[in-house]
Amino acid sequence: MIKKTCPEEYPITLYLNGHNLATYQLTNRDLEDWAYGYLFSEAVISSPNDLKKLVVDEGRGRILAETTGDFDFNSFKEKQLNFTAGCGRGVTFFSMSDVKRFNKVKTNRTVSLSYLLKKRHEFAMNSPLYLETGGMHGACIVDREGRIYVKEDIGRHNAVDKVIGYALRHNMKPEDLILLTTGRISYEMLSKAARFGFGIIGSRTAATKQAIQLANFLNVEVIGYIRGKMVNVYTNCGRVLHDLNEKAAGNSN
Repeated sequence: MIKKTCPEEYPITLYLNGHNLATYQLTNRDLEDWAYGYLFSEAVISSPNDLKKLVVDEGRGRILAETTGDFDFNSFKEKQLNFTAGCGRGVTFFSMSDVKRFNKVKTNRTVSLSYLLKKRHEFAMNSPLYLETGGMHGACIVDREGRIYVKEDIGRHNAVDKVIGYALRHNMKPEDLILLTTGRISYEMLSKAARFGFGIIGSRTAATKQAIQLANFLNVEVIGYIRGKMVNVYTNCGRVLHDLNEKAAGNSN
């Protein structure tokens, strides 16, 4: 039996304009990407230019973020906290009713199921922390040229924030990208994808009923159980070409 090293997690406190926003359990990698992605996902910022300063202080376990414009921190903190499900528990200030007010996603990118299976395999083979520990989640964005960009974390939602932050910092257009994740697609995961503008989100595991309802409402294509020759398309937004036979692919709309 091959022994793997244990996955690591760290408490990281995020300070926003001098105020303690919350403490999060994170993997100590790509923390700048995470901060940009998380603050965008929570609508604190709308672009990287909305942050005047971001300092990652790993030694003291904190991230200091300062916005360029006026931000009403007290009103923001009065919003109800929602603790996300799964490992590496996260915090979101968006309820499901909030997410339903997001703009509907628009993109003309289409892909085949066989393409998603291929990219999911590439994703798995380029996830070093998972291969080392066997206990990490990952998120991956795929651009129109087929290039993949992978980020990993103990929490599935943190990994998604990291790839969103990476895309923001590199001026990548959401309509050109596909989001793949190792974790369950729940409502808060779907909200992150929709807030950024991903038109296609896929996972190696399931999507929740609430996530599928939101995806149909916000025009996001959701594909689950992308593994081997298996796949399950939950939605029908017209962005996925069903090029696998019925024995190799499930389809529950």
